[in-house]
Amino acid sequence: MKNFLSARYLPQFLHRAGMPFIRENSRIIIRFLFTVFFIGLGIWFIRHEQTEMMEVRNVLVSASVSWVVAGVLFTCIYIVLQGFMYVSSFRVVGKKVDLYEAVILFLKRNLVSIFLPAGGISSLAFFSRDIEKKGISKTQIHFASSVYAFIGIVSVVVVAVPAFLYALSVGGVSNGEWLGLSGVFLVIALLTGIYRSLRRQGVAFKLLIKWVPSSEILIREILSNQIDVKMIWVTLGYSVLIELAGIAHLYIAMQALHAEASLFPAVMGYTVSVIFLIISPFLRGLGALEISMAFILTRFGYSSIEAVSITFLYRFLEFWLPLLAGLISFMARAGKLLMRILPALVLLILGMINIVSVLTPAIGTRVRILERYLPGEAITISNYFVLASGLFLLVTAAFMLKGLRITWYFAMFLSVVSLIGNLSKAIDYEESIAAVLVIVILFVSRKEYYIKENPHLRKIGLRATVFSMVLVLLYGITGFYFLDKHHFGIDFNFGQSVRYTFLNYFLIDINSLVPLDSFAKNFLYSINISGFVSICFLIYTLVRPYVVKDTLSAEDMELARELVSTCGKSAMDYFKTYPDKIIYRPAELNAFLAYRIWGNFAVVLENPVARNETDMKQCIAMFDQFSRECGLKNFYYRVPQESLPVYEALGRKNLFLGQEGVVNLDTFSLEGGAKKSMRNALKKVTDKGFKAVVYPAPVKDGLLQRIKAVSDEWLSEAGRHELVFSQGMFIWEELKNQTIITVESPEEKIVAFVNIIPDYAPGEGTYDLIRKTADAPNGVMDFIMVEMFHYLKSAGYTSVNLGLAPMSGIDAAESLPEKSMKFAYEKIRSFSHYKGLRDFKEKFAPVWHNKYLIYSDDYDLIQAPSVLNHIIKP
Repeated sequence: MKNFLSARYLPQFLHRAGMPFIRENSRIIIRFLFTVFFIGLGIWFIRHEQTEMMEVRNVLVSASVSWVVAGVLFTCIYIVLQGFMYVSSFRVVGKKVDLYEAVILFLKRNLVSIFLPAGGISSLAFFSRDIEKKGISKTQIHFASSVYAFIGIVSVVVVAVPAFLYALSVGGVSNGEWLGLSGVFLVIALLTGIYRSLRRQGVAFKLLIKWVPSSEILIREILSNQIDVKMIWVTLGYSVLIELAGIAHLYIAMQALHAEASLFPAVMGYTVSVIFLIISPFLRGLGALEISMAFILTRFGYSSIEAVSITFLYRFLEFWLPLLAGLISFMARAGKLLMRILPALVLLILGMINIVSVLTPAIGTRVRILERYLPGEAITISNYFVLASGLFLLVTAAFMLKGLRITWYFAMFLSVVSLIGNLSKAIDYEESIAAVLVIVILFVSRKEYYIKENPHLRKIGLRATVFSMVLVLLYGITGFYFLDKHHFGIDFNFGQSVRYTFLNYFLIDINSLVPLDSFAKNFLYSINISGFVSICFLIYTLVRPYVVKDTLSAEDMELARELVSTCGKSAMDYFKTYPDKIIYRPAELNAFLAYRIWGNFAVVLENPVARNETDMKQCIAMFDQFSRECGLKNFYYRVPQESLPVYEALGRKNLFLGQEGVVNLDTFSLEGGAKKSMRNALKKVTDKGFKAVVYPAPVKDGLLQRIKAVSDEWLSEAGRHELVFSQGMFIWEELKNQTIITVESPEEKIVAFVNIIPDYAPGEGTYDLIRKTADAPNGVMDFIMVEMFHYLKSAGYTSVNLGLAPMSGIDAAESLPEKSMKFAYEKIRSFSHYKGLRDFKEKFAPVWHNKYLIYSDDYDLIQAPSVLNHIIKP
C-alpha cells in the first residue's frame, strides 16, 4: 500500500493540491494574523482591567436612555450623510445616482468590509451591479468610489490638523499620535502625486505602462473622465460632516454615561481612533480602535472604567448600528448572498461575545450556584473552551463566505460548544441564547454550504494528526514522568504526566505549570508548538476544497470517443478526448464535456458533446453545480457565436477571444492578382526540386522518426514548447494513425510536415501540427498548406479549418477587456506573433467565425490570462 505520509509524497501532494488554496488566501491569512495582533492587544487590555470590567457593565446598564436615543438618531444622520457623499462622488465624474441607491450601496459595502482585507478600501469593488443598470460604466463606478475613499482620508486630516495644533499648545499630543498623522499625510501626498503624474503622463504613468503595458487602456479611460472640481469640495464638505457626526457620537456617549462631557477629548479621541482605523487592515479596526480611544480618554482624566464604557457605547453607535442597518438592507432583498453573509456576521458577533464573556468577571451569585453541581476545575476548563471557541469563531466567520461544507460543520460545532460552555462556566444564559440563535441561523442556511472538502487530503490530515498526537503524547508523558523534580518543583506521577501533556498539547491552561529553568521552559514549548502545528495542519486539510481527480477510466474514455464519433460537430471535438483532458459525463445524459483544472478554475474546451441542444444545456448546468460543490469556477474556451444564447440563458457572460478561419475548398483558387505572390513562392519551392508526399494512415515508424527530428528542430530553433488543450503535441501513438503530408527535398529529406486530424464538422477537414526545419526553403508553409487543400478536396472535403487567430477581428471594441485586447494586439510587441498568424491565414481567404470565452463573474477575468496560460501547458 502506498504510504501517504511518506516524506517524498507529502510535499508533492501538498504542492499540487494545496498551494493554490494558500495562494488564493495568502493575503487574507497574512492580514488576519496582523488583525489578531490588534485583537490580542484588546484582550490583553480587558484582562489587565479584569477587576474593573464588572463596573463597566454596570455603567453601561445605567446609561441615559434619552442620550442613547439621540445617539441612534445621529447614527441615522451619519448613514444619510454617507449616502450624500456617495452621490456627490458620482457627481464628481459627471454621473448621477439617487440618494436611496447611494445609502444602500454604503450599507452593503460597510457590512461586507468587516470580512475583507483592507476593509473599507477593498469593499469599494463590490455591489456595483445596481449602479451599472443606470448606464454608468464599471470604470466610472470605480473612479467615483476612489474619489469617495480618497476624500474620506483627506477629511480626517482636515479635522485632525486643527485639533492636533490646539492639543500641541496645551501639551496633549504624544509622538506616536504625530507619527500616525504624518503617515496619513504621506499617504495623501503619495496618492495625489501619483494621480497628477498619471494625468500629465509623467514618471508614474511611464513606469506603470512599462511594467504593466496592458493597463494603459484602463488608465486612459479613467483619466478621460471629466472631473467637476466644485463637486470635489462638496464631497469634502459631506465627509467633514461625517467626521463631525463621529465626534458627536463620542460626545453623546460621554453624556449618556454621566461622565464629564468635553468637546476637546471627544475630538482627540475620535481623531486618533480613526487614524488607527485607517491602518487596521481587517475587521474594521476591531481591537485597535478600542484600545486607542480608551487610552486617549484616560489621558484626558477619565477613569479606566469611564473610558472603556464610553468606547463601548461609541462603537455601538458608530459600528454595530450601521452594521445592523446593512444587514437589514440585505434582508430586504433576501437571497443567496444574504444566506452566505448572515451566518458569517452572527459567527463574528458570537465570537466577540464569547471572548468578552470570558474576560469579564462572572456574576458571583451564579457562580456560587454552579459550584454546587460542578467542580471548580470543570468551570475553569469551560472558560478555556469558550475563549478558544470565540477565537476560532472569528477565523471561521471569514471562511464562511467561501461556502465550504466543512466550515459549516466547524461553525455548528463551535456554536454548540459556546452554548454548553457559557452555561457551564457561569450560567451565562444571555450568551447561550445568542449561541442558540446562531445555531438556528446555521441550520436554516445549511444548504448554502455545499463545497466539498478534499477527502484524500482530509485522510492525510487525520492520519498525520493522530500519528503526531501519539508521538507527542508519548514524548510528553515520558518526559514529565522522568523529569527531575528541580525542573518544575513537582515529582510527576503517571496521572499528572498524562494530564499536563494533554493540557499543553491542546494549549489549555498552559500557565498551570511554572518552569524553573530554561530546560523545563523549552520542554513545554516543544509540546505547545507540536500541538499547535498539528491542529493547524488538521484544520487546513479539512477546509481545503475537493480536488477533482485527473485520471480517467477506460470506460469513460471509450464512451466519450463513441459520443464524439456519433454526435461530434466541431473541429475541437478531437481534442476533447486528448490525454490532457478530464472528462465530465453525467450518468443520465448522452453528453460529456472535457476540461482541465488550474488553481480554483476549471477550463472547459468549447461546448459539451451532446446529441441535442437540450442535453448540452443540461450538461452545462450539471457541470456548473458539480464545480460549485468542488469550489471551482468555470471558463468555457472557444465557444462559437451560435452557441452564445445557450450560455446567456444560463446567466453567463462572454468575452470575444478571436476568430477561426474556414477556407471553402470549392471556391479556393490561386488565380488572380491577389494570389500572385503566393504563386511565385510556390513556384520557387517546386523549382528547387521539393515535392509534397502524402502518407496515409497508419504510417510506419521510420517516417515518424524522420518527422520527429523535424519537430524537435522546430521546437528548439526559437525556444518553443509543446502546447495542448485546444491543439495537440507530438505523440507517437496519435500520429501513427493519422495521415501525414510532408515536403521533401530531391534527396528525400523531410523539411516540413503537417498531420491531418479528425474533424467532426460536416464536410470539413483540419490539421494539427505544421512544422519545418531551419533550412526549409522560403514559402514552404504556403506550399504545404496548398498541397493539403488539394489532398482534402480530392478526399471529398468541402472546407478546411485553419484554427484560431487569437485576439484578432475586433473592429469596434466596446467593453474595457475588449479595448485592452485590441490595444495589446495592435501595439504590444509580445503579442505581435498573433498578428503574424492572422496575416498567414488571411492569405488563403477564409471565412472568419467569432469565438468567445464564457465566464460567470467579471472579477474572474482578472485571473483568466494566467489560468489559460497554465492549462495550455502539457
